[in-house]
Amino acid sequence: MQLSRIHHVAIICSDYARSKAFYTEILGLRVVAEAYREARRSYKLDLALPDGTQIELFSFPDPPARLSHPKSCGLRHLALAVEDVAACVRELESKGVRVEPIRVDEFTGGAFTFFADPDGLPIELYAGQGGASCVSLHMTLPGAPT
Repeated sequence: MQLSRIHHVAIICSDYARSKAFYTEILGLRVVAEAYREARRSYKLDLALPDGTQIELFSFPDPPARLSHPKSCGLRHLALAVEDVAACVRELESKGVRVEPIRVDEFTGGAFTFFADPDGLPIELYAGQGGASCVSLHMTLPGAPT
């Protein structure tokens, strides 16, 4: 088996409009496709990062709450590579997003921080080994707000 990269990460949200605004307007992800599935009373929104990796945002009626803290089994967090963590923190804070203080990974020397999506899913911004050549969250997405 030869795996090449992560294609997408699927996220179930509790409030579709709020989460869609967060991922598109705050993070600046590009909408690839959007569909409403009547039989499931569910939206499916495909979003793209600059490298082609996608996030699938789903809504379902009354999804159970996510267990996030302190440490739960399953997906721990979503990590996004950026060139400049501090610049991204300033941008997120200017949009009203609470962001943890920037820290340095003791093993890699990379700078990182965490914030949460509207449902409390932890999102990490990371710059360092493997991240220095990556683009910022949305600054190069066509049509993204600056």
